[in-house]
Order: sequence, then structure tokens, then C-alpha cells
Amino acid sequence: LLNLSWIAAAWWGAPWFASMGWEPIHAIAAGVMLGGVLQLAVQIPALRRVGMLPRVGWRATQIRSAWNHAGVRRVMRQMAPALLGVSVAQLSLLINTQIASHLAVGSVSWLTYADRLMEFPTALLGVALGVVLLPQLSAAQARQDVADYAAMLDWGLRVAVLLAWPCALALLLCPEALVSVLFHYGRFDANDVTQTVRALQGYGLGLLGLIGVKVLAPGFYAQQDVRTPVRIAVVVLVCTQALNLLFVPSLGHAGLALSIGLGALLNAGWLLVGLRRRGWWQPGAAWGRFVMRVGLASSVLAAGLAWAGLRVDWIGLQVQPGLRVACVAALLGASVAAYFAVLLACGWRMAELRRPPKEKGAPVKAGPQG
Repeated sequence: LLNLSWIAAAWWGAPWFASMGWEPIHAIAAGVMLGGVLQLAVQIPALRRVGMLPRVGWRATQIRSAWNHAGVRRVMRQMAPALLGVSVAQLSLLINTQIASHLAVGSVSWLTYADRLMEFPTALLGVALGVVLLPQLSAAQARQDVADYAAMLDWGLRVAVLLAWPCALALLLCPEALVSVLFHYGRFDANDVTQTVRALQGYGLGLLGLIGVKVLAPGFYAQQDVRTPVRIAVVVLVCTQALNLLFVPSLGHAGLALSIGLGALLNAGWLLVGLRRRGWWQPGAAWGRFVMRVGLASSVLAAGLAWAGLRVDWIGLQVQPGLRVACVAALLGASVAAYFAVLLACGWRMAELRRPPKEKGAPVKAGPQG
């Protein structure tokens, strides 16, 4: 709903604002506000159906009663580090945007376009897996079923590696095709494509980390441990800015993207080690065989993507936009088919994508809290 409101605001709202003598960009702000209202409104019927529609009281006694409720106090305590965690992400974005604004003209735009392409697999895979995992992990934690808890995390990691690895290869080895077919129109010229590709490759290097954080952080949240991911995020923010000092002087805006990618890998690795030490995640059987299969399939995929990236003049195909779209669609379709064909030939089965069945037996006590 937010995205549809945003698109509608740009498509119809901006021209209408211009016809009224208002600054067209203000239509985007109006679209964001409308999207937020719609996101809230769509939940009201669903909450009413399950009997959970909140009743808001405005009298002083009602506010005092709610404030003194033990559950509200617990939520407020958990919200404090969560708010800090959100602030860390926004602070990192603010710092990087400010740095980019002092680089070559267009740097902020190049990073923004690259970020859109990076966010696409991050949302489809990372956010979706996080949304699925958190309630399942919370239910397992409530049952004190550590075996099921670890199995769910292990399943999430396998799915993330299986699907994020080829996405990362596409961003690294064939980014020009994606950027060209999506953005190379109008005032977005060949240099813009080249500069956006440089930033996209930096993000691509850390895509596994960016998606991994979305899968691993719920492992802490389900245990009501919000502070640990926040502490890690704060340290990673400092490390990212240190990497900016190292990369930006030589790589420009691409150095900003590379720092974010490497920071995400550090964040995900740190979370994984923390889950392992606490006993909340135990590597399942045959991880080595799984990684070998994915690695072999990815090698075949990488060869095809590298060939397409070098042999096809994606920028030159601007004069034939329909053909360029068809070529990118064919490339992506063939890449998906080849990737899964090699996986199946190596013994991988589609059933591995399904959620692992809950193990029978008595609950298992939590592991060490080191």
C-alpha cells in the first residue's frame, strides 16, 4: 500500500500539484502520508475479526492504568534498545548521504538507484524470512523447545544461502543488464549506468550479510534479547565509518556501498557466532554437502552471468528497449533454470525448502549463555 501510494503520487499527484502551482515533489510527501494511513487502516478490519481491536481511552485514569500495567512496562523496556537500533540504521544512512553529497555530482542518486536494486532481494528474501521466523521462534521459545528453535533458525539460514547467493552473483557479475533495463532512459545516461553499477557491486558483495541479518536477528528477538543486536549494530556502524575513511578517497560513492556491504557481513557473522555460543542455533546435518551443492550450482551460474555481462552491450541496446527487456528476461530465466538444474543433478530436492517438521519429544533446556 505504501509503494502503491508512492507510485500514484509520482504518476498522478505530481502533475496535479504542478497544475495547481505547487511544488510537484510535495506530492511524494503526500503519497507517503497516505500510504501510512492506509497501512494502519487495513489492519483495523483484521483486528476486529480476531477480537483484538484496541480500545483507546483518553481519560487520565485510563492512561494511568495502562501506564502501570506490567505488560506495558515490559514493552517499554524492550522498546528502548529497539529505538536505539532503528536510530543506528538511520544515523548510518544520514552519515553516508552527507558524505555522498560532498562527492561527485550525482553520487547520492547513484547510491539511491543501486540501493533500490539491493533492497529488492533483501525484502523478498530477508524481510519475508524474518516475518515468518519470528512468530515461529517465539512459539518454540515459549514451549522451551530449543531443538525446534534451532531447527527453524537452521532452515532459515539454508533458505537464505540457497536464494541469496545467486542474487549476489547477479549483482556482482551482471549488474549492467539490471541497471540498464530498469533505469537507462531519459536523462539517465550511460555514465549514470556505469556509476550506479559500481555502487551496486559494493552492495552485492554484502548481500548475503544484509539478508542474513534479517534472518538471524529474530533469533535474539524471540528470546526477548533486543540489546545484543543493537550493541552489535552500534559497533558495526563505527566499523562502517572507519571503512569509509579507507575506501571513499579512492572509490568515491562506490566505497560507501562497499563499506555497507562489508559491515553487513560483519554484522551477520557476529550474530551467527552469538546464536551459536548461546546454544540457540545448532548447525544441522549435511551443511558441508549443502554448501558444496550450492557452490557448484553458483559456479555454473557465475560463468553464464559473467559471459552475458561481457559479451552483450547492454548500454548500446538502449536504441532497442524491447529487445533489451527480452534479453534480460531470457537471461534471468535461463539463470534460474540452470542454477536449480545443477542443484537437482547434485542431489538437492525441492522439499528442502519446506519448513522442517517439529521434532517430537520433551523440551530441551537452553544451552550456555556465554
